[in-house]
Amino acid sequence: MELRTTAPLIDELRRELGAENVLDRAIDLYSRAHDASHYLLIPQVVVIAEDIASVSAVLHLAAKHDTSVTFRSGGTSLSGQSCGAGIQVDTRRGFRAIEVLDEGRRVRVQPGATLRAANIRLARHGRALGPDPASEAACTVGGVIANNSSGMAAGIEHNSAKTLESMTLVLPSGTVVDTSRGDALETLRTEEPGLVTELEALRDQVRADPSAMTEIAERFSMKNTMGYSLDAFCRCDDPVQMLLQLMIGSEGTLGFVAEAVFRTVPVHSHCATGLMVFDSLDVAARALPELVSTGAKALELMDATSLKVASRSPEVPAVIADLTVEAHAAILVEYRADSALELDQHLAQVASTLEQATTTHPVELTRDASHRAQLWAVRKGLYAAVAGARPPGTMALLEDVVVPVQHLARTCEELSALLADHGYVDPVIFGHAKDGNIHFMLTEDTEDPAALERLAAFTEDLVELILRQGGNLKAEHGTGRAMAPFIDRQYSPNLVQVLHRIKSACDPSGVLNPGVVLTADDKAHLNHLKPVDRVDAEVDRCVECGYCEPVCPSRDLTLTPRQRIVVRRERERALARGDRTLVAELDSQQEYDSLQTCAADGMCATACPVGIDTGALVKRLREENRGPAQQRLGRMAAQRWSAVTQAAGRGLDAASRMPDAAIAWPNASARSLLGAETVPLWTSDLPSGGRRRSRASDAGDAGQPVSAIFLPSCQGAMFAAPDGSRGAQSSVVELCSIAGLNMVMPERVDSLCCGTPWSSKGLAAGHEAMAEQVLDAVDRTRRLLDDRGDGLLPVVVDASSCAEGVAAIMAAAQAAGDPRAGRVIDAVNFVAERVLPQLEIEPGQRIESLTLHPTCSTSKTGGEADLLRIARAVAHQVHVPDDWACCGFAGDRGMLHPELTASATAAEAREVQQIDAAAHASSNRACEIAMTRATGRTYRHVLEVAADVAARRTERSTPAGR
Repeated sequence: MELRTTAPLIDELRRELGAENVLDRAIDLYSRAHDASHYLLIPQVVVIAEDIASVSAVLHLAAKHDTSVTFRSGGTSLSGQSCGAGIQVDTRRGFRAIEVLDEGRRVRVQPGATLRAANIRLARHGRALGPDPASEAACTVGGVIANNSSGMAAGIEHNSAKTLESMTLVLPSGTVVDTSRGDALETLRTEEPGLVTELEALRDQVRADPSAMTEIAERFSMKNTMGYSLDAFCRCDDPVQMLLQLMIGSEGTLGFVAEAVFRTVPVHSHCATGLMVFDSLDVAARALPELVSTGAKALELMDATSLKVASRSPEVPAVIADLTVEAHAAILVEYRADSALELDQHLAQVASTLEQATTTHPVELTRDASHRAQLWAVRKGLYAAVAGARPPGTMALLEDVVVPVQHLARTCEELSALLADHGYVDPVIFGHAKDGNIHFMLTEDTEDPAALERLAAFTEDLVELILRQGGNLKAEHGTGRAMAPFIDRQYSPNLVQVLHRIKSACDPSGVLNPGVVLTADDKAHLNHLKPVDRVDAEVDRCVECGYCEPVCPSRDLTLTPRQRIVVRRERERALARGDRTLVAELDSQQEYDSLQTCAADGMCATACPVGIDTGALVKRLREENRGPAQQRLGRMAAQRWSAVTQAAGRGLDAASRMPDAAIAWPNASARSLLGAETVPLWTSDLPSGGRRRSRASDAGDAGQPVSAIFLPSCQGAMFAAPDGSRGAQSSVVELCSIAGLNMVMPERVDSLCCGTPWSSKGLAAGHEAMAEQVLDAVDRTRRLLDDRGDGLLPVVVDASSCAEGVAAIMAAAQAAGDPRAGRVIDAVNFVAERVLPQLEIEPGQRIESLTLHPTCSTSKTGGEADLLRIARAVAHQVHVPDDWACCGFAGDRGMLHPELTASATAAEAREVQQIDAAAHASSNRACEIAMTRATGRTYRHVLEVAADVAARRTERSTPAGR
């Protein structure tokens, strides 16, 4: 696909918005072109919009240059509405503000904020946004409004159309309207008299036509995102309110919603969830009307293919794991109430109905939060998981339809037959059965002409089926490009005319998202289909859903995991067609954007429904870029690690005693000569050097039984603890001593490391050498202790990221059948389990407040609960910032590229600076340095804080004079 450029437009955009906010490099355009849909259009230019003035400027220049505009934030849309060939306006960075109002009963949100971010802030008030799509972790409020998304329990009662109170919107002309203002109508009449006149005329025309009123009532009695919100003319008299409703679900074709105020819904504090398994999809669908009558808040349908894919997950619930799936189907059912008694009463009322359902075994409703979370994780990750399991050489296409619930069984039966008739193998049917809303996914080779003919024929039959059953062709995913050609099949000619008049009145120049919602091309749904890619084994299952993006440290600096993957795909596609110019350009730009600024922290895998770790791909690519000489140097460093850490510590010691200017210039020169990827940037906030681990503290009493092998992190040897602090290593030893737990360190502990410095840099030879040293050292220590009957002792590591690294070494050894492998425990988990119960800290001994920064390693290994247990044991108040995320320091990445850490910590730092906490803590020295730099607050290891509190306890309990 050839890129088009419009130099005059780009020049004007840069003058208006600043060059840093106008992107036209190949990597910027291709990486941002992809969304979760099966469509692909490459923009001419990407604009980072910071505020309303930026949006207005873009719209003005777009009209001047007759160039289309597509607004984009989360990119989780599935029908092609967030990709376009003109100007793409990225609203993720500048529009993220969230303000909770009226103790959570309302909330003011900007379009770049994710639904989860808003709900996290509302949770402490027992409230949530009404829309609850499965993609809530990644989808943004802007997308939710633009598509009128609903979700599992929202139905049509709590979607955006019913819960959005006011909005600030920008029309294509640049006019800004705040619908909450008392003078909003007067402003609109003054600025947009033609628009007001047309809206009033359309309102009067619709109301004067009984058949139109009846048709609209029928269509909007169910979920409906086909076309625009025509019911606005039936429900609203005021043109401002009509405009507000029309913006909801308009998919960026009528204007830009810069801010919105929602009325929130209460979160029921007591829930019971279960999975009802049936012999077939037909039996499950026929049970639905009776289940709907029980007042279930959610009824999520999953067919046999869905269950088969779910059963492959390592965390699959037992009810699925124990099932031999044949033609089965299941319904996830949930009941909610405000009290345990109310829930008990409700469940008692519905018990007979549930018992009489023709399930394969009695349904078990659980109130256990972890079990409920397991069940919901299956449903929420279903689309991406199923799509990730698609056959090689195919693209996943997801459709979204709705029919009256009483027609759902018949519709599912006919849909299954229709899919089979057209030769689709193993299609997937699932969805929000309570609302008659089903999704189905099929896989297709989008580059095969015969496959496209099949898709076209199937779509025609699908349209006929859904409309014959009295349904809507789109329920909650938006019309997009996928169903735009069929608007005139769903609506009568008079209402189709109304839809076109709405578009013309709001966007007379037609610059906003052309081809979306309305189109003159009856084959539009078959155009611009995304090609099929198979490039890298690590990431080929990626469906470009974007779930990974909110947790990526580099998301606001360079690229996200999804973008790194699609750039690789675009590069291989360019290579296949012989476009060497584009290949060279992407290769050059990937070096910094993809490789150097990836933290490779693996957080993307925690958010990805199919567990893709894009960091693993980056590490492999880094390894491929390493020559034999670099690999030899890596091995030498591993074999001389004690000397390396001592040299680093002494260097920092020397630097701490020198004037800044004496270090800054030579350091800058070295970075300029050897490269920023080679020479760390020295900054005055770096700590002085640490102490050798073998001299920092004794691990324990050699004459006592040993509870664990202690492997302190070499971070403590390189970086000193904050002034006046004892350091993580000494803190662990002191805490264990209080509990009577004895640990022993391996011999030559100064030469050991978790291996991450080599694995993250792609230095495989060095990592292999270090892994051998760790395994040998631990094994020797265990064998020395065997005579005392201590057995196979666990290895305790005092830094979370290092514990993860050592655990990876042990896991690889275990997989290879190496008898030296063993269990590794983060010191935080060890202290929480073995020490904390014996500390007996009194309330008066605790510090007043503690702000906590969990680490990415803690999050990945599930150690957050223990981290919080320790924090709450030593502090009266513990605050974990809503915006906490991986700090991006990533070993030395924060010194090589401090801009990565600055970007990754920006939101969290702003929140921390507004909190007056007595102490700040984390569980990893590098993260503590990063957060200290970002916030100006001194961060220590949480076990240092615990050791301080425990020491005060010990002092108070010791009799005077002793």
